[in-house]
Amino acid sequence: MTELITEVGRWWAQAWQRLQPDLVPASAWPVAALVLAVVAAVVLAPPLWRGARVLVTVVHELGHGLVGLLCGRRFTGLVLRGDMSGHAVTVGPSRGAGRALTTWAGYPAPAVVGAAAVQLAAAGWAPPVLAVTALLLLGALVRVRSIYTAAVMVALTAVTAALWWWGSGVAQASVVLGMGAFLLVGSWRHLGAVVRHSSPASDPAVLAQLTRVPRWCWHLTFVVVLAAANWWALAPVLELGGLGR
Repeated sequence: MTELITEVGRWWAQAWQRLQPDLVPASAWPVAALVLAVVAAVVLAPPLWRGARVLVTVVHELGHGLVGLLCGRRFTGLVLRGDMSGHAVTVGPSRGAGRALTTWAGYPAPAVVGAAAVQLAAAGWAPPVLAVTALLLLGALVRVRSIYTAAVMVALTAVTAALWWWGSGVAQASVVLGMGAFLLVGSWRHLGAVVRHSSPASDPAVLAQLTRVPRWCWHLTFVVVLAAANWWALAPVLELGGLGR
């Protein structure tokens, strides 16, 4: 028993150490710039985007689920599909502010999370960001409703946890910054897709049915939030390029 307690204490000490913020060294910025270039290539190349956009979909659907929980609803299901679309299942009143906010939260979520990731990575908070992200993904695992969803979520959880536990400070900061940038740019591509090909089951269409406010108004709210998130995230990127001095 004593050995077990000692081992648990040692593990907790290591985990606590890995949760501490780590100032980003100057040597990290060239690596981060390379990561941003890779992000741009992935977003702009259709074959790469088709596979990678599932990351934006995961954040979109978790945005529905987490805001639903905050609004008093129950987040009971998460489904990702092979075409990289998905949906989150929340249980609660079929109408009202809570249902509307839950429905609205999906498209802004990747941009808000992406901007926060860029800011936190630049400030040296990549290690705790990775730890919290791994815990959130782990919690979402109990709500998956398909084998494909489970495979994606397990892979994301494992990679995030491994990067937190074993990754260097430079790798952690670069990846969190790159993922933040990817979510920011990807959020615009997701919004563009729903504006061009809106269906009766899309979030803006459901919001129009719930509130009688036209779809274009909801599109405009998404644009405003995405633009604000990009503006908030811009300062660290300018600093990265030496333009903020």
